[in-house]
Amino acid sequence: MSKRLVSRLLGMFQSRTQVGVDKAGNRYFTRVEEVDGAMKERRWVEFKGADQDSTTVPVEWICWLNGQRKKAPTPEELAELEARRERVKQNIELLKKKEEEERKAGVRPVKKIGKSESPNLQSFVKQQFTGTLDQQKGPEEVSRPKDATDTEDSTTDIDRTSEPTGTGATFKPGTWQPPA
Repeated sequence: MSKRLVSRLLGMFQSRTQVGVDKAGNRYFTRVEEVDGAMKERRWVEFKGADQDSTTVPVEWICWLNGQRKKAPTPEELAELEARRERVKQNIELLKKKEEEERKAGVRPVKKIGKSESPNLQSFVKQQFTGTLDQQKGPEEVSRPKDATDTEDSTTDIDRTSEPTGTGATFKPGTWQPPA
């Protein structure tokens, strides 16, 4: 049994083929081996140095290792993708500088995101369903549920059109029925 194990280990190192090397110095290998009676390709990486940090593996090599790519990435392809990433980073920096200059000059106002800029659902409903509910009921009756009290200020409904309404005080277990 030990001879078989030793021969298998020697076969692993003799039959492997180096496919490529990445920028960090990691080496990538492949080997065809028999698994459950079928010949399958096995792919793996040997990290440079003692630090086996998987975050140093580029995306293209990860795809090849996982079998998402049939062919290993070429050095030309890797150089082209790296140059493209650098161009994207430079474009992002230029856009950030341009936006900052526009803000300082007052050309582009600063946009704030919050509840004050939430979508106006009442106007959307009116645009989409004109001639149905609006003609039958007034605008306050359309936006309020039937059991809403008049103690609420009408501006509160306008401010919170996308927020759920109700306090839960009228909830009765077992009373809800699905629509017919």
